[in-house]
Amino acid sequence: MDNKFGKISRINICAALKDNKTILEQLSFTAPYKIMHPFEKENGGIQVMPLCASAGIMAGDSQHFVYHVKEGADLEVLSQSFEKIHKMEEGSAKRTIEIRVDKNAKLFYYPQPVIPFAKSVFDSDMTIHLENETSRLFLLEIISCGRTAHGEKFQYKRFASRVLIYRGEQLVYRDNSCYEPDRMPMEGIGIYEGYTHMANIFISKLCDRQSVENNHQGSVTDVGLQLQDKIWQIIIQDTEVDGGITQLSTGDFVLRILGHRAQKLQQIADAVKQQYCLTF
Repeated sequence: MDNKFGKISRINICAALKDNKTILEQLSFTAPYKIMHPFEKENGGIQVMPLCASAGIMAGDSQHFVYHVKEGADLEVLSQSFEKIHKMEEGSAKRTIEIRVDKNAKLFYYPQPVIPFAKSVFDSDMTIHLENETSRLFLLEIISCGRTAHGEKFQYKRFASRVLIYRGEQLVYRDNSCYEPDRMPMEGIGIYEGYTHMANIFISKLCDRQSVENNHQGSVTDVGLQLQDKIWQIIIQDTEVDGGITQLSTGDFVLRILGHRAQKLQQIADAVKQQYCLTF
């Protein structure tokens, strides 16, 4: 099915540091997207929020997003509202995201939760390149089971989210999540385990410039271990969620959290993000 906008919908953003403040050095977009004027953060960083004139993702939609955070810049990417993937009698929708984070730069990719409607088919491919250990990344994805109030719990056809994260030339993280409820026990062990919402979070390891110069690429600092413990406490102290945090061999952290409400998972993600920011 053809894209109803007649072409690929694109967003291209490049953030750079100027006079100790992050600015948008480059910005372009096509229908149905626009970009709000950036919100300034107290630390000199900025938040950007794409606005979408469409009611959500439709059959045939094809999207390509590119984000580049230059050295020293601090960019946070938000979204306008919960992302709705609408019913598709035929066809599918796809999105490709390319991200580059230079040295001593920070990116917080922090969209609202995704709601896949019944019979929807969606494929997302994200590739992220971190220049080195000083490139900071906080990546969030929250996926719901569908519109439960409409009796659409796990009624979508397919939801696929593939993420590749490189540091330099090394692949440090690969996630290939593909959910097909007709073929999978979505509420079983190893998937949603009786819950209705899932949050996936990637946190790049804590490493200062001196550690990079000393080539301590696989080391985990005391601050990193303290962060891991604080995040674990956030998860286990909340009786509405279940989940855990894993330290990768590269020193990065991956979280998977299950719950029954998107807002609750957002609250947990906010608390984790706050702890991460306190380590800078």
